[in-house]
Amino acid sequence: MKSRKQKLQIIVLFQNLIDEEPYYALSPAPPLPGILLAGITPPIVDVEVLHEMVRPIVYSTDADIIALSFMDYLAPHAIQVAERFKKLGKIVIGGGKFASTFPDMLDGYFDSILVGEAQNVWPCMVEDAVNGKLQKRYYANPSLSLVNILPPRYDLVEKKYTVPMVTETSRGCPYTCIYCQLNISKIPYRTRPVADVINDLKNTKGLPWFKRKMAMILDNNFGGDMKYAKEVLREVAKLKFWAVGVQISIESLRDDEFVDLMSKANCRMAFIGMESLNTASLLSVQKKQNKVEEYKTIFDKLHKRGILTFTGFMFGLEEDTAEYYKNLPQALDEVDNSVILSSIAIPIYGTSLYYQQMNEERIEDFNISHYEGDHLVFKHKNLSDREIYFAYKEVNRRFFSFGSIMRRWKRFIKKQRVNESLPQFLLKIVITTFIYFELSLFQGHHARKR
Repeated sequence: MKSRKQKLQIIVLFQNLIDEEPYYALSPAPPLPGILLAGITPPIVDVEVLHEMVRPIVYSTDADIIALSFMDYLAPHAIQVAERFKKLGKIVIGGGKFASTFPDMLDGYFDSILVGEAQNVWPCMVEDAVNGKLQKRYYANPSLSLVNILPPRYDLVEKKYTVPMVTETSRGCPYTCIYCQLNISKIPYRTRPVADVINDLKNTKGLPWFKRKMAMILDNNFGGDMKYAKEVLREVAKLKFWAVGVQISIESLRDDEFVDLMSKANCRMAFIGMESLNTASLLSVQKKQNKVEEYKTIFDKLHKRGILTFTGFMFGLEEDTAEYYKNLPQALDEVDNSVILSSIAIPIYGTSLYYQQMNEERIEDFNISHYEGDHLVFKHKNLSDREIYFAYKEVNRRFFSFGSIMRRWKRFIKKQRVNESLPQFLLKIVITTFIYFELSLFQGHHARKR
């Protein structure tokens, strides 16, 4: 009698405070790790992916092996999930940036830990788990090549996600911002072969036709190698997507040729780490590449080409003041970014910012599950907790009010010019409008709920 093929369930964790009511996000696109891991899983097992962002963990699953991918603030939750699955007789494997950086902190909670990048280690781990030979740890070469990584399993993405097609063209970041987790244990900046990236974006089997028309490039810094990024954009343009989103650092956008290539590739959204409108605060975390005085010009350059600006924004940076917060709603309106992703500044465990604030005895909350951008865990130099929370709430209330959302949309639409056929222009307007309101709904909901 033929034995049953074992089943692997990959869970991308999201709920950091499991004793509270779960919060399911309205995110348009999934994170990459789960479906990327599924793509490189050998056929010795059946595979399923569960994103806790949009649906709860089902502990009664018939999976034999559970792989948990999680960030730093999710470590306590990951431990509890792992212990619960282990009691049910499951094999539990842990991985992700936190597990790779601090594997000793997870000893005893998992059957195995993957330290580093998965592409050349994961197939061996799966086969060892199936054959009863699983080791406690598996270490990847920290300078692994990014050649020939198999495409993500977009067919395993939950239907709730509007844009299931997400990929990456590079790993690492050339900058040294002291709050960034990438700089705890820095990896070299590397790019993938352009042909591999395009192969990912053509891997549309199992998707309905309309979900094959949009994609996200989720690099930490898409423009880290400008010559390479331009080559990627030229090839992406040939795929004739309705819309492509990128994550990018603002200095890349000073290059007009690069921005034109984004437009020709039908980039319709750029996520930019703006972080602050306070130059002193940017310098305090060594984000020297950002120049506050050029935000408005760069955002306007993108908007005129039909590219929405989705910007990260932090409250509680070191040099923030009450006066800065008083003027912030007006200042945000003047720079005219399309949508903001708000968070409270976090001294992520292990970063230079963390040790700086530790040495100054300013960290007041050591519960790592609070280090997600929704809690204030340190004593600010200039502001009370109340002032920071009030600013966060008030800025988001005003930014995501119906009137503000409509005003920004009207300004964006008025900047559009017909530089293509009329049907293409109308499609651009429809798609950017859809993305704009989808992002505004998601971020407004997120700011209220979290």
